[in-house]
Amino acid sequence: MTEDSWGRVRNELLKTLGKNNFTTWIEPLTLDRLQDGIARFEAPTRFMRDWVSRNFAEQIRQHLAKAGHEVERVEFHVAAPRPNPIEKVAGPRTKSAARPAPRRGDEAELPGAPLDARFTFDTFVVGKPNELAHAAARRVAEGGPVTFNPLFLYGGVGLGKTHLMHAIAHELQTRSPDLRVLYLSAEQFMYRFVQALREKEIMGFKEMFRSVDVLMVDDVQFIAGKDSTQEEFFHTFNALVDQNKQIVISADRAPGEIKDLEDRIKSRLQCGLVVDLHPTDYELRLGILQQKAEHYRGQYPGLKLANGVLEFLAHRITTNVRVLEGALTRLFAFASLVGREITLDLAQDCLADILRASDRKVTIEEIQRKVSEHYNIRLSDMIGPKRVRTIARPRQVAMYLAKSMTTRSLPEIGRRFGGRDHTTIMHGIRKVEELKATDSQLAEDIDLLRRLLEA
Repeated sequence: MTEDSWGRVRNELLKTLGKNNFTTWIEPLTLDRLQDGIARFEAPTRFMRDWVSRNFAEQIRQHLAKAGHEVERVEFHVAAPRPNPIEKVAGPRTKSAARPAPRRGDEAELPGAPLDARFTFDTFVVGKPNELAHAAARRVAEGGPVTFNPLFLYGGVGLGKTHLMHAIAHELQTRSPDLRVLYLSAEQFMYRFVQALREKEIMGFKEMFRSVDVLMVDDVQFIAGKDSTQEEFFHTFNALVDQNKQIVISADRAPGEIKDLEDRIKSRLQCGLVVDLHPTDYELRLGILQQKAEHYRGQYPGLKLANGVLEFLAHRITTNVRVLEGALTRLFAFASLVGREITLDLAQDCLADILRASDRKVTIEEIQRKVSEHYNIRLSDMIGPKRVRTIARPRQVAMYLAKSMTTRSLPEIGRRFGGRDHTTIMHGIRKVEELKATDSQLAEDIDLLRRLLEA
């Protein structure tokens, strides 16, 4: 068989397998010889030999047969290292014998990050802000045909992106132990790429990352601005998509909003399902606290939790789920050490720093703006002198929220409301507190505004 003949077969394989598969797996092969119905090829590495043997041997055999060559079997072996030209050659170069492809259990362990055993679907609390992301993650975790590729999850810190990523990986490995699932952060991807460049093992890097069944990359925004890493990520992404392999990506913002990320990568990331994990609402935070508290009751038997504590924390700690869970962990540990019941007073004393940090999140200006929008009045009227009821009542609601959601004093709040006296502020707050008990619409308005501000 001549090189020209193998060249024609290679062109047919390019059409059949696609450019990425061909470039990655077929192009590096060298035809050794075709003899006695056996086509022998050299591959640059053992990993490539095993992968091509397992995935492309039959297609290569069929194309050779179509080209008129009598081929019963295709074999691959690793090319022996070529001697250094400045060294004396000790003897003729020998070829290593081909070995069968390894079983899944024999393959090298994938260089991913460890999975957290706590992060499963069973421990993920579902609410309106995350129900779409949860449903999409569940669909991917079921395996089967790839329905959207990639699945792109994004949202702020502590909203559950990493939890869902780990849950997908756990579920896939439970359902299909043979799947090669690789989970790692974008920083780890970049580190391993740089390491491969330094050690001249870039081919092994490509083979490893392009041979997985599911690739999961967390915090992909960290590759933005890293040109070489972006280039390799782009080619890895394309190679896996061409093989119909599932990709799951997470970031702290939508693909189009990641600064210094190449447009072609943004476009690729947007071609699947992009899902936003919204900030938690009160119900979701309460559900998370209830689940966590149930877990701690088992760890701290006999420890009492007073009514209203979890509701108080769900209202006050709105930063993110990690802060919320950390606060409850500290509270249970502290109560256990001092041997006291977990009451509102204990929670306020124990978590004073966290509560203060949460309070600082909402400003009086934000409250005024949200209340003005809700009641459809001008912001200038909110702080102005008009006393008609359609303006005075929203103004009192804003005063009430400013007092309950910030750490500002009454005189400070008065200054933000057009220089009003602190007694005026106090009157407005008391009026709202009285009306809340009898006016269900006002109570609903205040609850809705609180949620909007907390989010």
